[in-house]
Amino acid sequence: MTPHETLDYFKKREGEMIEAIREIVEIESPSYDVERSKTVQLWIENEARKIGLDLEIERIPAEEYGEHLIIRAFPGDAKPYLLLGHSDTVHPVGTREVNPTRIEGDKFYGCGIFDMKAGIVLMLEALRYFAETGTAPSRPITAFISCDEEVGSLSGRPLLEKEAANAEACFVFEPSAAGRVKTGRKGTGMYTVRTHGVPAHAGLEPDKGASAILELSRQIERLHNFNNAEAGTTVNVCTMRGGTTTNVIPEHAECTVDVRFTSMAEAARIDTAIKGLTAFDDRVSVSVLGDINRPPMERTEAVAALYEKARDIGASFGYELGETQVGGASDGNFVAALGVPVLDGLGVTGDGAHTLHEHILVSDISNRAALVAMLLKASN
Repeated sequence: MTPHETLDYFKKREGEMIEAIREIVEIESPSYDVERSKTVQLWIENEARKIGLDLEIERIPAEEYGEHLIIRAFPGDAKPYLLLGHSDTVHPVGTREVNPTRIEGDKFYGCGIFDMKAGIVLMLEALRYFAETGTAPSRPITAFISCDEEVGSLSGRPLLEKEAANAEACFVFEPSAAGRVKTGRKGTGMYTVRTHGVPAHAGLEPDKGASAILELSRQIERLHNFNNAEAGTTVNVCTMRGGTTTNVIPEHAECTVDVRFTSMAEAARIDTAIKGLTAFDDRVSVSVLGDINRPPMERTEAVAALYEKARDIGASFGYELGETQVGGASDGNFVAALGVPVLDGLGVTGDGAHTLHEHILVSDISNRAALVAMLLKASN
């Protein structure tokens, strides 16, 4: 099939793709909701089995999270292409009442539609394309859909790394901002800083107390000084809490710290600095929990070549594909750390990830599906 014939195939399926996206978005599946995770993964499995290919499908229990899903197609001796996504969202159950699944003009709204349930439908549609056209991808395909990506991939990471170790390349179906794929992502670190002081009556004996909140405020200013804009490193305190009641010198306080970096050298610098925090007031103790979570995804020569290949495929049917490097991380970071070239952001163009105006563009669904199918079909 020519590029334009492939695009026409997906344009004819636009109605079915929209309905599939609507169905999966309506299945609310926030992180840590085990039963809803199982429900959405069962929906994906059932849709995959309808395609008509000889598939190997495995659902792997993940305690406290739900289930991970692995789909294998077109078995062979060659290294497979790894398709990567996640079924969990950040939206609590009931959020769809505030942001109902709907189409307004070219915008298709829904909780988790952009990040990244529409991307899961693209994976299924690529498999359907091969089944219905009688063609085949240039390599075996393994699709890995995790259930805990939004909360750090603690259970999904070892499974993903096992699958990725033998992959030829990885295509990540995370959201695409302004239609651009992602060829670089920052790494992440997640920490909690806790202070433990000495309680005392705030009115009668304040001098006998040592404030955990005052100590934490000093540590927050110190943390802010760890930022290095020139190196692309950011350190941000995102939440904080402390104290017991209004008339007691606070004994406890804590804050969470979000760290982003472009190199492992910067990661090591920040990790050492945060874990080495010492108290300003020696009556207060300081403890640190957390670690580096995801390594950076760097734009290597192999990644650049993968992008150029995708851009040329898009150009073959008049679709302009840009690229970008972003501060947010994904499970693609874990794959990149293994030396596997990763092309991220292959999901449908849209906006509003993690917000109540989250949406994709209907006009981009067919284009993105055609791009993915031809990318999987193209030889190296």
